[in-house]
Amino acid sequence: MPADLAVIGLGPLGLPLAQAAVAAGIPTIGYRTGPEPGSLTPAELRRMLAGGFRIVTNPAELGRVRTAVICAPTPRDADGGLDLGQVEAAARTLAGHLRPHTTVILESPVHPGTTEDFLRPLLEETSGLRAGRDFHLAHSPSRVDPGNRAFTPANTPKVIGGLTPACTESAAAFYGRLTDKVVRARGLREAETVQLLETNFRHVNIALVNEMAILCHRLGVDLWDVIRCAETKPFGFQAFRPGPGVGGHSVPLDHPGGPLRMVELAQQVNTRMPRYVVQRAAALLNEHGKSARGARVLLLGVTYKQDLADQQNTPAREIAVRLMELGASVSYHDPHVPSWNVLDRPVPRADSLYEAAADADLTILLQQHRTYDLQGLSVKAQLLLDTRGATPTGAAHRL
Repeated sequence: MPADLAVIGLGPLGLPLAQAAVAAGIPTIGYRTGPEPGSLTPAELRRMLAGGFRIVTNPAELGRVRTAVICAPTPRDADGGLDLGQVEAAARTLAGHLRPHTTVILESPVHPGTTEDFLRPLLEETSGLRAGRDFHLAHSPSRVDPGNRAFTPANTPKVIGGLTPACTESAAAFYGRLTDKVVRARGLREAETVQLLETNFRHVNIALVNEMAILCHRLGVDLWDVIRCAETKPFGFQAFRPGPGVGGHSVPLDHPGGPLRMVELAQQVNTRMPRYVVQRAAALLNEHGKSARGARVLLLGVTYKQDLADQQNTPAREIAVRLMELGASVSYHDPHVPSWNVLDRPVPRADSLYEAAADADLTILLQQHRTYDLQGLSVKAQLLLDTRGATPTGAAHRL
């Protein structure tokens, strides 16, 4: 069966989109742009393949679809900007096979102006077609939240902005097959800036609550109780919670046209959190008559998000490195990570969780996977530092 949709980039953005399309009965192919980490379980991938999903290696197949969505990653480059290398590669590959009347949509996180000023010339130069006349061009900010069972592509509104009104309507018609609600932005740049606002909103508010965590520790105040009370306010407040650092694929975005001072400050606060966790760990050991040097430290949960195997930008890595630099003997446990390397060296994995916690001088909860019996761990562990506020009140030292 010929495919209607090509998802270009099968990482954390592309795979969920492909999964939603297959579930909606849309014949879909996937084309890799690089060695992208997947975000689906083997069982989910098997269901997709059973539903007709195909991973292709022949770029000619991209020219046989009605809609092509570019979901290539845009990681930080050496200067802290966005690396558009995989977006460029995807665009050039697609352009070589682009045919008239195709709808091309960019979902990759980019700076405002990228779809029109960067992607459009790449597509037009190679294909000989003109965006807005011969093919439709649009941007839709990705709203993937891996592991979120409450909000899926089907019930998460999708923002669409096109180069022309006809481009917007063509993209809206496609996403209308996947989601309950499509929101039309005025144009490409407005749609791109939605991602900028949503991403920076998250990072700024996490930075605020991380600073509150440090302050509340100094004051002897239970921040988690403060948040519990504050979130009862029915207006003007949204609860965020502190943690050991901000991981994942969504990075705070500045703009080449000028830095966002609040975002820069938020990034400084959030990147400082792994160091703060290690400082707290060393202080706890010292309070209990032990030195970090030679201490046995067990890290629980080394993925960036609960109940996922994804380790992209996980703060656990920096925490492990800093503990090792202090001379600690570090081990880990994570039901989703069978092996883990730090500084190109394997970190010992605890087979028996409770025995390892009882043996460790300090256990640090970095990720609250649902399989963890936190009440039981708080009893078994000699010393427990909870960076997620997940343990019962008084059962552990909280961040």
